[in-house]
Amino acid sequence: MQKRLKNDFPGEAEFCADKRITALIGENSSGGDKHSLMIKILRNIIENELSERQRQMIGLYYFSRMNIPEIAEKLEVNRSTVSRTISRGRRNIMEKMKYFV
Repeated sequence: MQKRLKNDFPGEAEFCADKRITALIGENSSGGDKHSLMIKILRNIIENELSERQRQMIGLYYFSRMNIPEIAEKLEVNRSTVSRTISRGRRNIMEKMKYFV
């Protein structure tokens, strides 16, 4: 059984995690040194804590700003595989980030 983030609605937890990661990576974010530190932590987690497949798909989704159908086509995999992999990667990131936020 999958462990859920602390939320009543699983879709809501996924949406919140996506928004937090997007906000950290976003170009218009302002937060000075704290924001720079959080970006370094996020990149460290992505590089060291995710599987190669999660790292690749998370990178394409957040940093290259590709959508799920584009990633699926590029990697020649099913869209649901991309969606699940990004979701699991996002969950791993949020699990690790909770120690720094």
